[in-house]
Amino acid sequence: MTRIKNFKGFTLIELLITIMIIGILVTIATFGLRQAQSSARDGKRKADLEEIAIGLELYRSECNRYPAALGASLVGSAPPATCTGTYITDVPTDPSPPRAYAYSTNGPGTSIILCAALEQAPNPAVSTTGCGSCGGSACNWRIARP
Repeated sequence: MTRIKNFKGFTLIELLITIMIIGILVTIATFGLRQAQSSARDGKRKADLEEIAIGLELYRSECNRYPAALGASLVGSAPPATCTGTYITDVPTDPSPPRAYAYSTNGPGTSIILCAALEQAPNPAVSTTGCGSCGGSACNWRIARP
């Protein structure tokens, strides 16, 4: 009488197919996560430029002009006497150095241009006239006032 052994387990082919499917799913998830992170950084860049623009508008309303340059903070310097406040404690910086935000103003300080280099190009394209350099990357997002 022959005895048949009944082994329980997976064959090598079943294990290889399972590992291959898991690998494909991990690859797809990684690609989706990378794109979501890029989108989040672009959203932060846009929000940062709006925050800087609001601080600059507050500065202009009290100082009657935009500042010639932006530093680590935005603090008024008299004259006029109303121009002594702190308008931005810490000016935001780009979340992915060496990228940087670009700031420029015309001579009398009556208009400004703020620019950033987004990772995902905006659609439709935004005019970047007057932006200059965004930390070695091409600027493709701009806010101009007025």
